[in-house]
Amino acid sequence: MAKAIKRQAMGRGLSALLKDPENDIQSANDKNADKVVGNIVELEMDAIEVNPFQPRTSFNEDTLKELASSIKELGVIQPITVRKSGFNSYQLVSGERRYRASKLIGLKTIPAYIRIANDQESLEMALVENIQRQDLDPVEIAISYQRLLEEINLTQEELSNRVGKNRSTIANYLRLLKLDPIIQTGMRDGFISMGHGRALISVDDVATQLTIYEKIIENSLSVRDTEALVRKQQQNDTPVVSPSKVIPAFAKKATKEFSDYFDTKTEVKVSSSGKGKLIIPFKNKTDFERISKLIKGEE
Repeated sequence: MAKAIKRQAMGRGLSALLKDPENDIQSANDKNADKVVGNIVELEMDAIEVNPFQPRTSFNEDTLKELASSIKELGVIQPITVRKSGFNSYQLVSGERRYRASKLIGLKTIPAYIRIANDQESLEMALVENIQRQDLDPVEIAISYQRLLEEINLTQEELSNRVGKNRSTIANYLRLLKLDPIIQTGMRDGFISMGHGRALISVDDVATQLTIYEKIIENSLSVRDTEALVRKQQQNDTPVVSPSKVIPAFAKKATKEFSDYFDTKTEVKVSSSGKGKLIIPFKNKTDFERISKLIKGEE
């Protein structure tokens, strides 16, 4: 308990330092920056603004209330992370659920780690820390990965190192973004899991995707049931090549010769037993008579 009181007292001292205009720390090279950056500071809630780069877009009210109740009882156990945006003003990098829950119960201050970073660094920190620490849904994680690749210009290998995930894992998340938006929303709202989504990815036709998605919801299908349904659908959609379509090389060559000779596109069908048909189409009676004469050798 004494250690906790000491930490809080130190936090209050740093808070006073940050409110001193003569100690307006803007970079890691400024005086007293080493006393602030990386340390826990008690910051006023009103001095913190929500991070516009926050990847989480929705917050469950019930879980927020549960977290608020826990904070009221035990305090904020895990400090939030902020970056300095101006004199006595800060922008949230990670910990928005803790910040929102603290506001719900009317806290005036909140423990925070302070970092100094530009917007790009802030975006990267927000995305990486939220992926690692927050209970994001699969689509939010996929969007975060995509933003790190596109907006921070990370390679997949660099991204893998940043978030501590295999490249195959990252690829599986990114593939979820190829799903129809309705299915993505269902995943975000918890109607289906990431496993369901991964099964649906292999279905190319969007209408079929949605049909299977509706069956998952209506029948409460498991991931395994969904995978089986997808396989069945793909088998039904796969064109079966009949033996008559498999034309031997000798017949292919002869077909071209027949087509040239009769001046019409002839067709050869060969069964698996080797038997076949030669089809010579005609346009009208005159064309039929012309072909007949060629067959009889009259022309």
